[in-house]
Amino acid sequence: MKSKEWLLVSRPVGEPVAADFELREVDVREPGPGEVVVRNEWMSVDPGMRGRMRGVRTYIAPFELGEPMEAGATGTVVASNADSVPVGATVQHVLGWREYAVLPADQVRIVPETLDDPSDILSAVGLTGYTAYLALAEIAPVKPGSVVFVSGAAGAVGTTAAGIARQLGAATVIGSAGGPEKCRILVEELGYDHAIDYRAGTLKQDLAAAAPDGIDIYLDNVGGEHLQVAIGAMRPHGRIALCGAVSQYNAVEPQPGPNNLAAAVGKRLGLQGFIVYDHLAGYDDYFTKASGWVRDGLLANRKTVVDGIENATGAFIGQLRGDNVGKMLVRISAPA
Repeated sequence: MKSKEWLLVSRPVGEPVAADFELREVDVREPGPGEVVVRNEWMSVDPGMRGRMRGVRTYIAPFELGEPMEAGATGTVVASNADSVPVGATVQHVLGWREYAVLPADQVRIVPETLDDPSDILSAVGLTGYTAYLALAEIAPVKPGSVVFVSGAAGAVGTTAAGIARQLGAATVIGSAGGPEKCRILVEELGYDHAIDYRAGTLKQDLAAAAPDGIDIYLDNVGGEHLQVAIGAMRPHGRIALCGAVSQYNAVEPQPGPNNLAAAVGKRLGLQGFIVYDHLAGYDDYFTKASGWVRDGLLANRKTVVDGIENATGAFIGQLRGDNVGKMLVRISAPA
């Protein structure tokens, strides 16, 4: 068999461009002892991949130049040398960015048959939704009556955050997004009480209008101005979960931080960064909860789907620009 796969061939400076990537065709080798071959059907693209393109190790190894990139993916096992993972099983793994993946069986996870759509394991009931749950249940715990603010609310994590905050007892959930259409979706489809169009340039005033008595919890997916405004709006003893800083991912020079961090002292705020991979022990419990919430219409499972492995880099670049609502997924191939 032949397989197309994407390589990183140069480290992006600023916004990634098509020339930073190369699509090549390779032979798919036979599986060795304990290995499986997976025909990939769905692949996730995430803002965090931008950091892996810099060539500097952070909490995860960088992408190597001239090598296939990695991403969460699901697919069907088409060849197996492992009794634990039979041919025909639907599995999840991290070797996306390619049509076929050959990897050890102990590095795949069989997708539960309770899911009607295997791609859900890459969105609301997967680590994307679990990230929002960790932020709002453990890192910056929502309590009954909390006022919650979420930046990047139309993105993958943000579209799940309102429903999760509701299940945890939030009284008011406010989200920010770019443009009137995304703001409409936040309120009409995703369960937000108020939506702020940050592109209007009045973020501070609009947050004050939506939460005149301040906010208790802030889930930060954006950084920059959003973080500064949120610190200013926090009530005493508020909590901030630092999940991402997408506004800075393509920056060429270091970006200035909030100039009001001193307010965190007087307000006795808690600001904590977190990485979902440090908390995987709790994922199975979340999966059970989230599956029920999605089934009962209590948790949004919004996706933006791009078809074809050839369009995967375009999907990645597009989600950095905010082209998506919900989880950005690439449908590599339809199930056979």
